[in-house]
Amino acid sequence: MNRKKLAAEGIGTALLLIGVVGSGIMAETLTDDTALALLANAIATGCTLYFLITILGPLSGAHFNPVVTLAFSIKGDLQWRDVGTYIPVQIVGGILGVWLCHVMFDLSILQASSTDRTGINQWVSEAFATFGLLFVIFGGLHSRPDAIPTLVALYITGAYWFTSSTSFANPAVTIARGFSDTFAGINPAHIAMFIMAQLIGLLIAVPILKALFHNNDTH
Repeated sequence: MNRKKLAAEGIGTALLLIGVVGSGIMAETLTDDTALALLANAIATGCTLYFLITILGPLSGAHFNPVVTLAFSIKGDLQWRDVGTYIPVQIVGGILGVWLCHVMFDLSILQASSTDRTGINQWVSEAFATFGLLFVIFGGLHSRPDAIPTLVALYITGAYWFTSSTSFANPAVTIARGFSDTFAGINPAHIAMFIMAQLIGLLIAVPILKALFHNNDTH
């Protein structure tokens, strides 16, 4: 595996978590209005995704997400041996990003979230959010490959608001957010079911999207 690709995935995932967690901390610090804090968090995350995908997409594909990596592997665009390097790097990068974020905001580096995110509604939400993310990626590759950074950024920004789970849709992000007892955190006890739901979303999405965009994408 090309070291530049792994570096891009690790740095990209770290920066993504800094965008997610850092904007959450800043929003929570500046306002007591939960809706306003979520809006700030969503916009910052969308902006972060846009510049990361634009810059790092040509290097690694800008997955920053084990579900996306698995989807491309199942599709045949990424060799399975590369999955074993992409995913650990994404997870480690995400955790390091959270820790760096804590340092920047003068918080304890090592934390465990106490924010409960559980229940059938949130699990269904995560399955749907993951399906939607893959739909946007593969649909975008089919129709407008050059617009992928914008499409993904807009989808996640919107999905913060139209899903009850605020659309994690990413196992690496889910794990990393368990290490931050801040606005964007998730209780570590609830991580496994979120990831399970995300994988279910992946399994539902792959055959549907393969049939919908088969031999028509330009990736």
